[in-house]
Amino acid sequence: MSARLSFAGKTAVITGAASGIGRALAQALAARGCDLALADINADGLEETAAALRSNERKVTTHIVDVGDKEAIKAFADAVEAEHGAAHLLFNNAGVAAGGRFEQISEADFEWLIGINFWGPIRMTRAFLPLMRRSGEGHITNISSIFGVIAPAGQTAYSASKFGVRGFSDALRHEMLDDPIKVTTVHPGGVNTSIAKNARMSAHNTAEEIEAGQKQAAENLVMPPPQAAEIILRGVERRKPRVLVGRDAHLLAWFEKLMPSNYWRFMQGRLGVANKQEAS
Repeated sequence: MSARLSFAGKTAVITGAASGIGRALAQALAARGCDLALADINADGLEETAAALRSNERKVTTHIVDVGDKEAIKAFADAVEAEHGAAHLLFNNAGVAAGGRFEQISEADFEWLIGINFWGPIRMTRAFLPLMRRSGEGHITNISSIFGVIAPAGQTAYSASKFGVRGFSDALRHEMLDDPIKVTTVHPGGVNTSIAKNARMSAHNTAEEIEAGQKQAAENLVMPPPQAAEIILRGVERRKPRVLVGRDAHLLAWFEKLMPSNYWRFMQGRLGVANKQEAS
């Protein structure tokens, strides 16, 4: 087994750092002695995250980056190299959601989500891997989802992207078994972030369905982001290949392992609007 990863003195790159798990990761990594290159499309939220972390000891830079834009990602990597000189830790955390059944979600919204959730981590990895190689070590952490382990009705776009992140990360990790750069895939369950609130909804969803879905999300997304960040970083520190975040994630992964073809029959009624849509 590889030696534990030391965070102190490393430069960590985090996408989706303006709020939620990304902000919590930034806070926890700063406390562990990391310099930070923080990215998001939300300039105000990003500055809020950074303002509380800047000190004489830690270097914190902010970068307005749309991870669905490959040219923006290339420019981001160049900026990090210019300002930090290195990148050791990459946290591909930025993500979006889209609600509705497959036939209800527009092709444009499907492509928008895949561009951010799937192509974003791939392009970020391609852009930052050379910096890690020049540093002589590194660790890539890709945030998938428990919906990259199970695939609920009403989540075709999101699950497609998160299963894709899982497959990409697993294959990359296998390619790097004897490499100083390691890979961890993270599958959070119900973490209290704004992803559901900010999801793009199909025009076919009624106001009542949207309201019910938001209520269900509020009931299920309860883990505080700082708690999730600590679980993630403990896993990364031990160089774990896979990290499940939350008791719900562990339970759902167990259901999928026990009944890989039939788990959905036993879970109907537990996942809110997606199940209601399937039954309609």
